[in-house]
Amino acid sequence: MKKSEWSDRELEELLRQMPRIQDHRDPRDIYQNLSLKKRKRKPWLLPGIAAVAALLLFFILAPKLMDGTNISFDQTTEEKSSATKEIAVADKDSNILLKKEDASSKEQAYTGTAQTELAKGGSIKTAVYDADVESGKVFTYWIPDPQAQILIPVSTIINDTEEQSWLTVYTKNMENLKEAEWGLSDFYPLKVTMVLDEKTNTVLVDVPADHQYGQGAATETNFLNILKKDIASNSSSIKKIKFSTNGVPGIELGNYGSMNELDVVQETKHAFLFYYPEGSEIPYLTTTKETFNDINQAIEAMKSDQPQLGLKSSLKPLLPLHDVSVIDKTLYVSLKGNTSLQDNQQTTTSFESLLMTAKEFGLEKVVVKDSVLPHIGPFDLSLEQKVPLAPNLQNID
Repeated sequence: MKKSEWSDRELEELLRQMPRIQDHRDPRDIYQNLSLKKRKRKPWLLPGIAAVAALLLFFILAPKLMDGTNISFDQTTEEKSSATKEIAVADKDSNILLKKEDASSKEQAYTGTAQTELAKGGSIKTAVYDADVESGKVFTYWIPDPQAQILIPVSTIINDTEEQSWLTVYTKNMENLKEAEWGLSDFYPLKVTMVLDEKTNTVLVDVPADHQYGQGAATETNFLNILKKDIASNSSSIKKIKFSTNGVPGIELGNYGSMNELDVVQETKHAFLFYYPEGSEIPYLTTTKETFNDINQAIEAMKSDQPQLGLKSSLKPLLPLHDVSVIDKTLYVSLKGNTSLQDNQQTTTSFESLLMTAKEFGLEKVVVKDSVLPHIGPFDLSLEQKVPLAPNLQNID
């Protein structure tokens, strides 16, 4: 620093020449102000320091906080996504279960009452046996297929007959048939009035004046055949059907002309073949239109399809059969050499077709020899098997 050129005397003289300044404040006030200034802290200092510290702390911790937030958000998102997926899977499983239950209910319409065995992977009987009936009564209804080419016998067990006549129970329960659900043609109930004349072993059938059973050859043929087969299947004593139209004797049919009566004959000696309704893997058993002289001829017919009628061979799962013979109303067959025999539903139904065909020829039992399998479904092949009472069991309300 440059040294001042003013001497002390000169500075003193200069100050004397400056105007005089007087402080009019009270000395106590001046002292008080001086004391306060010594004690007073700057009001902004501590908050400022705290703010700076907080800011620094924020910058230090912010990345970790952000990572933690992201992790928490990601975990929450993942948990929600996982929960959503679980709900979606549950909904999907629920839908699959409902579809399976729906499919199961439709299949039950074709196969009767034993879906529990199917669900377990086993095979079921589709016909009616003595053990199934107990105190009830079996009724069989012949129902056209959707193309009206053949008739399928469907059997039911009615427990509450209340000592009514078979015809009363038969006509009452035809209203409960579920033909469409069973994959067949909706034909019942018959729009007729039926009365039983026990004295003459006759069923009186009265049709209304505007009946539809005379319109078309297929309708007429099915109408007459259904009446004959239904009555013959459910009563062994009825020999004749008498027709009337609105109380007037006779019925007019386009292709048959005027008809007053029809004989009822117990038809036997048919072979049983498979008919598959659409959507079902389990077939119905139904008879051939042809009859045969003996069971050997019928068994030969069971080995072939009848494609013009939509019928399939019913014996393929059991073939080859050997040493077919009949002794004392019992059919004996050998499965010797049949190493491809399988214990499944097709083989079970095939065996039932053999049992039903044996019944057609007045046989009461079937004995299987030389089988590589001890059982076919519920049938113990070491034992003789009684023939069924009727084919294609279905439940109705």
